[in-house]
Amino acid sequence: MIREDIKKIIGKATGVNAEIFSVEVPVNKDFGDYSTNVAMVLKKNPNEVAEKIKSSLFKKVEVKNGFINFFIADKYFIDNLKNVDDDYGRGREMKNKKIVIDYTDPNPFKEFHIGHLMSNAIGESISRIFEFHGAKIKRVCFQGDVGIHVAKAIWGYQNAEFLEKNSELGKWAFAYSFGSKAYEQSEQAKKEIIEINKKIYDGSDKKINEIYRQGKKLSLEHFDKIYKKLDTKFDDLIFESQVIDLGKQIIEKGLKDGIFEKGEGGAIIFRGENYGLHTRVFINSDGLPTYEAKDLGLAELKYKKYKYDESVVVTANEQNSHFAVMLCALDKVNKKLAERTKHISHGMLRLPEGKMSSRTGKVITGESLIEKVEELVKLKIKDRELSETERVKISEAVAIGAIRYSILKQSIGSDIIYDFDKSISFEGDSGPYLQYSYARANSVLEKAKKEGVKSSFKNIPEEITRLEKAISYFPEVILQAQKSLEPHFITLYLTELASTFNNYYAHNKIVDKADKFSAYKVALTKAFATTMKNGLWLLGIKTLEKM
Repeated sequence: MIREDIKKIIGKATGVNAEIFSVEVPVNKDFGDYSTNVAMVLKKNPNEVAEKIKSSLFKKVEVKNGFINFFIADKYFIDNLKNVDDDYGRGREMKNKKIVIDYTDPNPFKEFHIGHLMSNAIGESISRIFEFHGAKIKRVCFQGDVGIHVAKAIWGYQNAEFLEKNSELGKWAFAYSFGSKAYEQSEQAKKEIIEINKKIYDGSDKKINEIYRQGKKLSLEHFDKIYKKLDTKFDDLIFESQVIDLGKQIIEKGLKDGIFEKGEGGAIIFRGENYGLHTRVFINSDGLPTYEAKDLGLAELKYKKYKYDESVVVTANEQNSHFAVMLCALDKVNKKLAERTKHISHGMLRLPEGKMSSRTGKVITGESLIEKVEELVKLKIKDRELSETERVKISEAVAIGAIRYSILKQSIGSDIIYDFDKSISFEGDSGPYLQYSYARANSVLEKAKKEGVKSSFKNIPEEITRLEKAISYFPEVILQAQKSLEPHFITLYLTELASTFNNYYAHNKIVDKADKFSAYKVALTKAFATTMKNGLWLLGIKTLEKM
């Protein structure tokens, strides 16, 4: 990559370690294709340093405000275009590295809410970025199929009065809300729910078992439909019921080793305050494992299955304190797994009307958000000449693209207020804008095909444009996204790339048999389309041939 080539040239010319100075793309493109702060780091006259830095790679080197700016020879950008194909940007930095990525994680018996969409968008994008750099990925979805939330739902299902219009799925959503309220407001209901919870764990009640089986099956079938729409294919669905015994065994051994200790009422705790954290219960007074104990069991189970080099877990930042204590405890019971585990926490996704809560029944479900955006897209494209099949396909792909872009355009830790109008705009800073830009390029290529103008680098204009340069930055951007675990670098890059192409499109007639450079312009358009397609795939956004 050119950035690394420039660093080597500077390092050789100055004798400075490449790690202590930066080479960046200037915000103001008039200041060159790349810029370095090496003179500032050396505290030397930038003009004198610039004189030492010579290479055929540069057609011009300038000094501006203490920075040394490089203007790259056009030949480099042309040679790069010739190498743009479906594998463009792929790297080997993570070759054969085994990584388990745990994300989305909706709980059966509860609704798939918009927070799960956020986790899914981030986890899926990171999975693809890692795969693009050679890693072997296992996508895992960890789901809570046991615990007090399940008991609340089953109690609610047994005691709530449902309306005739309630679907079976709707009944379970209402049942959980109904049970949660009863648990807080009625001591008798609370007692009954706790009893149901014990029966779920030991499987001792046939009636409860059957209700449980039906509810779990319905939830998983519903989630699977959403995953298909989101184009996510999990390699493994792991449930809390699978890690209960393993978690308990770890805690019991840790109790003997002095890692855990007895607390009030016979509970087993991890005294986090000894490590600057807070104390948490790992086995409650009823002898049942908590989320923390299950997560310890999960780490062991995932390693037993996949022998991973790294385990990445994506959750909302509401779980930060939980993971801080759990990872501290994991470090004491299995240091190797703790060192291989990385927790990525994201902010909250909210609609203008506020936060959601499945406990109170005020839930903004993931599918309701997708459906609402789909309807808005259908209205937007209602006057276009499309078949009904095309209309449905486009509205779904654009809706998912709009939501994913809105999530991935900011750094992962940021909260997001979803803007419906902005998210479906075809004019900049949106997923549909990127999809539309790709579709526009595709229509140009279709026109070239019909008119017999084949892409070629035989005749090249004397001066290249910013589009050639923008395309060349793609491999560097996705490598930056991989190293920082931040897909938003790709989102921002693709938005600028699309703007650059649309500006080129507005000022150039691309398909023109009378123009000796038309074949080159078609080749440039093809390189743009391929780069955009690769980038959108990394974000989990589908490309469309027409819109």
